[in-house]
Amino acid sequence: MESLRTLERNIEMLLTQYLDLQQQVLDLQNENESQREEIMRTHAELVQLKLDYQHLETAHALLAEQTDDEQRIHARQRITNLIAQVDRALDALKQ
Repeated sequence: MESLRTLERNIEMLLTQYLDLQQQVLDLQNENESQREEIMRTHAELVQLKLDYQHLETAHALLAEQTDDEQRIHARQRITNLIAQVDRALDALKQ
């Protein structure tokens, strides 16, 4: 009879531990998802900052009096490529 009670207590203890572990898994999954979202936001911000930096470099190259011809040519080529990409995207949207 005592062994049956011990078994019942052990089963109840295991069930309680199992439920606690399930809750911990859910909590960790939620935390993981929120951190993943934060990483995605940070990555998007980084991409935007890199793009802004490239734009600033281009503007600086076009406006700076000390800029050599090679930098101006490179900046103009980048602008021409960007315009071509936008034109292709617009054409694709029209179809």
